Parts: sequence; structure tokens; C-alpha cells
Amino acid sequence: MLRVSAADQYLIASGDTPLLEVWAALPQGLFPPFPPVELPGGLDGLLKRGGFAQTFFMGSEVLGLKFRSPKGHIIQAGGLTVKNVQGYDLVRPFVGSFGALGDVLEATLRLRPGRASVFLRRTGELSTPPIRPRFLWQALAYTHAFHFGHPLEVQRFAETFGGEEVQGPLDYTGLFPQGMGIGPGSLSDLRFSWANGGARPELPEAFRRLAEAI
Repeated sequence: MLRVSAADQYLIASGDTPLLEVWAALPQGLFPPFPPVELPGGLDGLLKRGGFAQTFFMGSEVLGLKFRSPKGHIIQAGGLTVKNVQGYDLVRPFVGSFGALGDVLEATLRLRPGRASVFLRRTGELSTPPIRPRFLWQALAYTHAFHFGHPLEVQRFAETFGGEEVQGPLDYTGLFPQGMGIGPGSLSDLRFSWANGGARPELPEAFRRLAEAI
């Protein structure tokens, strides 16, 4: 299930929607809160891991979630018309919970406008460039960056970052046949290094109590 509102700049998709399927459904000039790459688990896996490669707060880009808790409860949190505090409070803890709070059935994501975009890579280790792009990550020997926005801003970033243009989206699912978790691996962003079959971070006690409560 995938529905896009270009006028209101949001999309609603089921948790099993592949990331590149979201990209393919978007009208020109609107961008999702993840780069043009495919990762294991589709949208559900992305939100459980707290996103990938973003240089902004991922939780603010998720407007609403419908998810199944570990106890089997169907929970609606946030959304375009839900204004209660409980709903909004549950969205942000879920993003980056690594499955401790359940599985995404449906997500509502904010889309951001941009008149231009650029997808680049350069050799060298991951480091933050003078102009920070929307997305930044390292795969093997290359640092990748994807940025969008005003044409002059995008041009200035490209001139500062250098490197070469990436042709088309990338599929990283082959790197993670046993699932994607935290640990030494060939893919990393500013948050974690990602490993095939890696572990999830240890849950704080307060977060563990929240997971048990729902």
C-alpha cells in the first residue's frame, strides 16, 4: 500500500513497502527522509533502525505510525488528524527502537520539496563536509552524499564535496543476507556502522518498561 499527497507533501505506505518503491512513486520535486538506496526490511526496517544516513532528526519526519506491539496490540500513534499527546509521544520512541516496540503496519512520512538534487561519491573515509548534505554515508572505500534543495545550494554543495556523480539508486540488501544490525561492516553513517546480522543497542531501563507496557 502506497499513497502520496503532493499537495500536502506526505506519503502513507505499509511497513513492507520497499524503499525504492517509495522513490519510484514520488512526483518530481518531493523527497522522502531517506536516500535513494534499498535496505533490508523496507520501510518497517528503516524506521526500526532510526533511518539511514540522515543528517537531521529522523523522528520529526514521521508524522504517524500504525504498529503491532510485542503483545499483539494494534496501536495508532500520531497521524495527520490525530492531535492527542499520547499518539505523538509514541512515534518518536518507536523510530530507532530496533523492533522493541513492535512492527510497522503503516507509516505516514513527511515529504520535503527541492528544485534540484545531486547524488555523489568520493574516495576516502566518512567525514562531515563544510556544507552538510541531507544524507551522508560510507560504503566500502567511498563516501556517498545525497542532497536536495535550491539549485544554487545544491551546486555549492557539489562543488565543495567533489567526487563523481552516482548513476541511479543503489541496492545494499545483498550485504545483509542475515539482516541489518549494528557492528563492524562495510556500510556506515554518522550514527552507526552496520553489519550483516548485527545486534541492536542495549535498551535503557525506561525504554524497556515502555516496551513491556504496550
